[in-house]
Amino acid sequence: MPRSIWSGAISFGLVNVPVKLYSAVSRKTVRFHQLHEADGVRIQQKRVCPQHDEEVPYDQIVKGYEIGPDRYVVVTSEELESLDPKKTRTIDIEDFVELDQIDPIFYDHPYYLAPDKGAAKAYGLLLAAMRETGRVAIARVVIRSKEHLTAIRPTGEVLTMATMLFADEVVPTDRLDELPDEPAEVNEREVAMAQQLIESLSTDFDPSKYRDQYRERVMDMIERKAEGEEVAIQPAEEPERVPDLMAALEASLAAATKGRGGSDDGGNGDGGAAKKPARSKRKADADSDGDGAASGPARKPRLSKTPKASKAAK
Repeated sequence: MPRSIWSGAISFGLVNVPVKLYSAVSRKTVRFHQLHEADGVRIQQKRVCPQHDEEVPYDQIVKGYEIGPDRYVVVTSEELESLDPKKTRTIDIEDFVELDQIDPIFYDHPYYLAPDKGAAKAYGLLLAAMRETGRVAIARVVIRSKEHLTAIRPTGEVLTMATMLFADEVVPTDRLDELPDEPAEVNEREVAMAQQLIESLSTDFDPSKYRDQYRERVMDMIERKAEGEEVAIQPAEEPERVPDLMAALEASLAAATKGRGGSDDGGNGDGGAAKKPARSKRKADADSDGDGAASGPARKPRLSKTPKASKAAK
């Protein structure tokens, strides 16, 4: 059961709607600890001053902003705290905009906004009004001493809030040095073929169709190794060379047409069905909520032992 990470109120005009904030994602990944190869003991990270070759206690460490090679401006915690944004318990709506005016590149982290106690009617009113107008609210909120720009919109029967990047945090495309000076010329036949390929691969978006196949393969390998199985390293496959662009488009269109006519490819995105690891179902919930090794498998992999256990095993 997710727990709220912040509580306050949505404020627009003279209206306040008490809400609770919940993270809308639980990221899934595989994390590893660093171990000493000789004995399987976890490596410790230490803060060491290279000039004196000694470990530095945490209370003797200060923050420094680099202004040049080996030149820093030292800033104290008290100085930073004096500049912290004013801590408020409100999400202050500044504007309402059309959803299609926001480039998805500005979105950062999604959250759910749920009504707090006694706020069901006001929450429902705001939800219905935003749904009817089709507008997205642009607001500011302070969470954990940091001010965030956010976008609030209705999603089904709940309001969602996504933190956003500020304009100067998005890298302009004109800074990319690999872009050609002039757009490449394409002929009408190539465009028509590309459009036909896009149409052949078009469908309704179903997020459950797409799985993290790499994570499933990693967890499958970990469990097999934990059970004592030797895992052979498979050589990487080189992509097949295609003589020219039109040949690639024609081959892709043929494969897509054949794939649509045959069995479902399971969302692999490559036009063909891929075998799912035999044990992947048991490991689909490995996540990164903990600090370190992945969670999820029913049984913890027995990959490392204490020095004592290692000697006994030998």
